[in-house]
Amino acid sequence: MQSNKLRLVPSGTLGLALKAEVLSKADVDRAVTRIAHEILERNRGANDLVLLGLLRGGEWFSKALAKRIEALEGLEVPSGVLDVSNFRDDTKFDRDLVIDLSQDRSVIPVSPEGKTVILVDDVIFTGRTVRAALDSLLSRARASKVQLAVMVDRGHREVPIRPDFVGKNLPTAMSEYVEVTSDGIRIFQESESAAPASEDR
Repeated sequence: MQSNKLRLVPSGTLGLALKAEVLSKADVDRAVTRIAHEILERNRGANDLVLLGLLRGGEWFSKALAKRIEALEGLEVPSGVLDVSNFRDDTKFDRDLVIDLSQDRSVIPVSPEGKTVILVDDVIFTGRTVRAALDSLLSRARASKVQLAVMVDRGHREVPIRPDFVGKNLPTAMSEYVEVTSDGIRIFQESESAAPASEDR
């Protein structure tokens, strides 16, 4: 299934106009600290936690959360990367084909079996990337619990998935792009020359 609903900023900002800077670097840092506290409170500490950032946007956020949790608890939390590309439903594939993980780019430092896994991403949009992440995770191990942390929830869900931890709820139009980095959050709107995007988040 091909879609044109991705509203993350494509490479560079050519053809895009900055609409608003939503959060500064300091704001993002405070959001990371708050979410780290919420994760610890929800799970009564950091024991048996594993953080998996979704490739690509969730990597920096997962590392930042792991570092902040370690500073708060004095306990190193395993942080890795989960590749969901083999499990997406927005590209054409043969459903009877055996999934080939030879090109998988996941880096999972410990087995998630029996652990509390926090899936981490920068933005949740349609929810399809998270759905793929659940399939990717379950193909490897059966976690005790799976929770979801995102820096931005911009709405427009197409599947019934809701994050447990959110940095910023950010209502947006479908025509807008959201850029989320450790340096801040910005909204862009595409000009007439902007190319359509082709992937759901």
